[in-house]
Amino acid sequence: MRPLVVIFGATASGKTALSLALAQRFGGEILSCDSVAVYRGMELGTAKPTTAERARIPHHLLDLYEPDEACTAGDWARQTRATLHELAERNKLPIINGGTGLYLRALLDGLFAGTARDEHLRQLLRDRAERRGVASLHRTLARLDARAAARIHANDLPKVIRAIEVSLAARAPMTEQWEAGRNGLTGYRVLRLGLDPDRTQLAARIDARARQMFLAGLVEETRGLIDRFGPECRALGALGYAQAAAVLRGELSEPEAILAAQGGHRRYAKRQRTWFRQETALHNTFLLKGMGDAADIQREAKLLLQQHLDKPQREVG
Repeated sequence: MRPLVVIFGATASGKTALSLALAQRFGGEILSCDSVAVYRGMELGTAKPTTAERARIPHHLLDLYEPDEACTAGDWARQTRATLHELAERNKLPIINGGTGLYLRALLDGLFAGTARDEHLRQLLRDRAERRGVASLHRTLARLDARAAARIHANDLPKVIRAIEVSLAARAPMTEQWEAGRNGLTGYRVLRLGLDPDRTQLAARIDARARQMFLAGLVEETRGLIDRFGPECRALGALGYAQAAAVLRGELSEPEAILAAQGGHRRYAKRQRTWFRQETALHNTFLLKGMGDAADIQREAKLLLQQHLDKPQREVG
């Protein structure tokens, strides 16, 4: 079986730095697992790898869609499997840099085809969200599928709508259908490396990153996206962009938007940590107690990966 590395952790925990270090040491290529970085033109608010970093190590699964296009966990997982096949043909080590837990689960545990999109129902749900707020739809989802509601943020309108749509169409909770219809990834030995830094340090990094996004021009980037795709563009509900759009509407000052974005990112990191805590019980999963750009953490990760790569050779010998 081929080796596959998954680096997971909260936003701003240094996943990109660690993935670059491992890719350079072991001849790997990086597959982004980020539900917003799949969109073109959304650079500042997604902390995508820089041009220099992409030139240093090949990256995949970035800039796949326009911001007004839909991308589901299943869409991402299917494209990722195709990319894994292509890397296998070139004998390259795939390193998944993962911040979106649902996408990782779709890839590793299996795809869920779901049901066809019902545009009429979707529009009814969007209209209801506009009249009564997204929270009202989230409460509906909680009645239909409590586990899905616990995993999907109340403000993530596209995912809330999709979960309701799937649950209603099959008259069964989406999570139950997911478990029944999974097709897990085979042919790979997966090494999971989780970053678990000090919470105070992580919060400081999150705040600094959110502040820098605005200083670098996030409001102007958002203005350009609104000009191209309209104010209702689905991807503009993402953290950072939602607050920048509020500045453009005159609802928040930029300092207020920065504070709101910082708080939103910290809450998102807390949810990520809760989600990824479930991964720690899995085989070949190791928690690294620090930031991914720390020298000692990178040394530990390289040692673990070397042992993972050597294991089949020892077994064969």
